[in-house]
Amino acid sequence: MTKKQTIGLVGARGHTGAELVRLIEAHPTLELSFVSSRELAGKPLADGVPGAKSRLKFESLDATAVAAKRADIVVLALPNDASAAYVAVLGEDTLVVDLSADHRFDDGWFYGLPELYRKHYDGQRRIANPGCYATAMQIAIRPLKKFLASPAQCFGVSGFSGAGTMPSDKNDPAKLADNLMPYSLVGHVHEREVTRHLGHAVEFLPHVAPHFRGITMTVNMHLRSRLWLDEVRERYHARYDGEPLVNVVDAAPWVSAIAGKHHAEVGGFALTADGRRLIAVCTLDNLLKGAATQAVQNINLALGLPETTGIPT
Repeated sequence: MTKKQTIGLVGARGHTGAELVRLIEAHPTLELSFVSSRELAGKPLADGVPGAKSRLKFESLDATAVAAKRADIVVLALPNDASAAYVAVLGEDTLVVDLSADHRFDDGWFYGLPELYRKHYDGQRRIANPGCYATAMQIAIRPLKKFLASPAQCFGVSGFSGAGTMPSDKNDPAKLADNLMPYSLVGHVHEREVTRHLGHAVEFLPHVAPHFRGITMTVNMHLRSRLWLDEVRERYHARYDGEPLVNVVDAAPWVSAIAGKHHAEVGGFALTADGRRLIAVCTLDNLLKGAATQAVQNINLALGLPETTGIPT
């Protein structure tokens, strides 16, 4: 493919939007055509995305104005429940990637976690980007799904960038200092998302910590039959060794080592003496593999490009 594909970003003010701009500008096939942000309208792109090369300015575009831009690709980086008006007016030929949870439960959209579900991609022009926590949970659980005897318990800790830029307790450095803040301990949207797509129930306990970026997901799995540690490792390697954006490691991965990286790491496997309970740990950068990197990976898949095109590996 030699023709540049134009791409527009709606909701470019946030942390994920900034990461997307950087990835798009470095991509050999994508050309950024507009960036929409009500709060930053009229300001140069570099004001909101330090280091941005484009001379574009932020615009405040409603759904009709976005459709009039006629971009080949539109990425929606909006809060939950805000995408419907844009999806309604964008043509069927426009590739739409939604980073919110609005379409993760819609069978008409491709659920874009390629390492687990790329075989379900069949040319869909609507892609629902998975949640950051949901990506980590599924990577950690999927190789042993058939062995699970009960819901997997998932203890997740995210950096405060996951709470976005709108001020709240969850992104207030003063309130997070020397603190670990639990929230939404039942019924979290990512709990329902993973249960739906993995086809097995999970119980999710999210927390936010004082670091800026990165997720640690520690998963407790009760097994139907005994397994041995070597067998566990073999199953994870068999699933992920061909995946450039998932690394299987021996020791429990550290969130400090994954910040700013585009892949996920899973490891730290520990079995009880009876071989019937397994712990696995997955880390990823919530802004990258948990959001922006995965969006570009899905765009590449839809364009028929190698999935890591434009993604540092």
